[in-house]
Amino acid sequence: MTTGRTGRALALLATAAALLSACTAEGHKDDATAPKPGTLRVLASSELSDMTAVFDRVRKDTGVTIRPTYMGTLDAVDLLARGRADGRYDALWLSSDDYLRLRPDAAKKVVSETPVMSSPVAIGVRPATVRALGWKPGQVTWAQVDQAVQNGRLTYGMTDPARSNSGFSTLISVASALSGAQAALTDADVARATPRLKQFFKGQKLTSGSSGWLATAYRRRGTVDALFNYESVLKGIPGLTVIRPADGVVTADYPLSSLSSTGARTRDDVRKVADDLRTEAVQRLITATTHRRPVVPSVPPAAGLDTGRRRELPFPGSRSVADGLLSSYENVLRRPSRTVYVLDTSGSMEGGRLSALKKALTGLTGDFRDREEVTLMPFGSDVKSVRTHVVDPGDPKAGLDAIRRDTDSLDADGNTAIYTSLEKAYDHLGAGHDTFTSIVLMTDGENTTGAKAGEFDGFYRRLTGTRRDTPVFPILFGDSDRAELAHIADLTGGRLFDARHGSLDGAFEEIRGYQ
Repeated sequence: MTTGRTGRALALLATAAALLSACTAEGHKDDATAPKPGTLRVLASSELSDMTAVFDRVRKDTGVTIRPTYMGTLDAVDLLARGRADGRYDALWLSSDDYLRLRPDAAKKVVSETPVMSSPVAIGVRPATVRALGWKPGQVTWAQVDQAVQNGRLTYGMTDPARSNSGFSTLISVASALSGAQAALTDADVARATPRLKQFFKGQKLTSGSSGWLATAYRRRGTVDALFNYESVLKGIPGLTVIRPADGVVTADYPLSSLSSTGARTRDDVRKVADDLRTEAVQRLITATTHRRPVVPSVPPAAGLDTGRRRELPFPGSRSVADGLLSSYENVLRRPSRTVYVLDTSGSMEGGRLSALKKALTGLTGDFRDREEVTLMPFGSDVKSVRTHVVDPGDPKAGLDAIRRDTDSLDADGNTAIYTSLEKAYDHLGAGHDTFTSIVLMTDGENTTGAKAGEFDGFYRRLTGTRRDTPVFPILFGDSDRAELAHIADLTGGRLFDARHGSLDGAFEEIRGYQ
């Protein structure tokens, strides 16, 4: 199931160290400076960005300010394991510590855990689809979901399991149900379920590195029947019937944890915050504003949250099973990726900027999946070349080496034809592809030649079908214009990534969750 290539052999985690200095679209800019007294620097799961009202209440109650930096749960665990969180964060607040416990190098960094709230994995389905399938929401099983997918009557979106705990928890739930496992998944369970899982994931038409973008893409495209995510996230999307499968789910318990690298005063602040979060008043605020379930028995769940009991599906008992499941998903089960990298190699990229681009792309080859199609489209005054390579599972090294050679041969000259190059990227993609398809645009300047912004807008609006659904993910770099690139992302349904406050390596890596 796995390839022989080196680097990230299991392709399961982003290089979180590169992201450490980045300012994500959802979090605060990270820094290594000591916090002010009464401030907790918290490494938090990205979906906790909906907790602002709770953070404000905790500050009023305790005098402690929560300063979150948001990151995917699996990326955060990797960061912790590498020791790159030491001295930079005071607390950890992930959706679950289950994967953390499979990483002894990360688990030893945590000295306390206080569950704060919970949210099970669920399925948000269009009401019309529920009616067409004849489902009774309280009785739906994973087997029924699987059958609807096999019959071509249900398509769905979910987050990337290699980066997001909601995606990983969904993968565990489906694998457990389809393998018939009665306990924690084993390697044999995964192998037994793989043929059915491969068919099941043909129904996945939308992927994402974050829950927020997944919801945005769903609202924009309207091309899938359902979303798999935490119940709390799905409850925040209007127009979905939220179903907890009757045969079991994985539940996030959101523990707030102290880190071993902190001192006694900071740990006391973490304890004060954790205690306040579990008071009845704050628990009521949490469930009312975020649709998560309280962990204090005296506080009922918010109205609209189903109170029926469900079997809790166990997390894999070993890291080898977890990594094997992720590797199988990345390289065998999911639809392959198809990406056009539209790369500014104009004259202004000469020197350090071009070197940074080459380094980032060369490093990225270790993360490319089996069956992935990668097109390099460098441009200056016009597109200079179009080179496409496929990572063949039978000989992945050949495709990856070819990408590295093409990367090494990039040179800088010419002006900056952003919009003309994007039009040619869309023309290259054509129509009718059954892949996760995207365009990555990296530029260090403004458009100076070729098609203008308005002309590209008209070109894009004339697109139809799968080409119209292909997002552009621009990367801010050098002297590029934020407004110009943000408009491209908004127009095409993509997302803007910032390499000016972090690293180009980190921006490319973060985009991987969306491909």
